[in-house]
Amino acid sequence: MAAEEEPVDLEENENLQESKTKKSAKHDSGAADLEKVTDYVEEAEISSKNLDYAMKVVNDQQTREAQAKQEKEKELSKVKINKDDVDLIVQEMEISRVKAERVLREHKGNVVEALTELIN
Repeated sequence: MAAEEEPVDLEENENLQESKTKKSAKHDSGAADLEKVTDYVEEAEISSKNLDYAMKVVNDQQTREAQAKQEKEKELSKVKINKDDVDLIVQEMEISRVKAERVLREHKGNVVEALTELIN
C-alpha cells in the first residue's frame, strides 16, 4: 500500500504546482492588460482646444435658451387677462395668484382652457 500512496502524493503535488502556475499566469496577464489600458488613456487625453470648443458650445446653447425664455415671457406679459378669472382660478384650484395668472396668459386669457390644463 505504501507504493500506491506515493503516486497519489506526487499527483497532488503536481496539481498544486499547476494551480499555482495558473494563478501566477492570471495575475501576470491582468497586469499586462492594465498597462494596455493606462497607455490608451494617456494617449486619449483631451486637448485644451477640444475643451474650449465644448465650453463654447455649451455657453452658446445656454444663451439661446435664456433668450428664448425671455422672449416667451415678453409675449406672455402682453396677453390681457381678466382679474375675475384669476380670482376664480385661485379660489377653485387653490393655487397661487402668480401661477393662476401664468396659466391664463399661456392660454391667452381663456379661463376654460386654463382650468382644463390645471385639472389634467
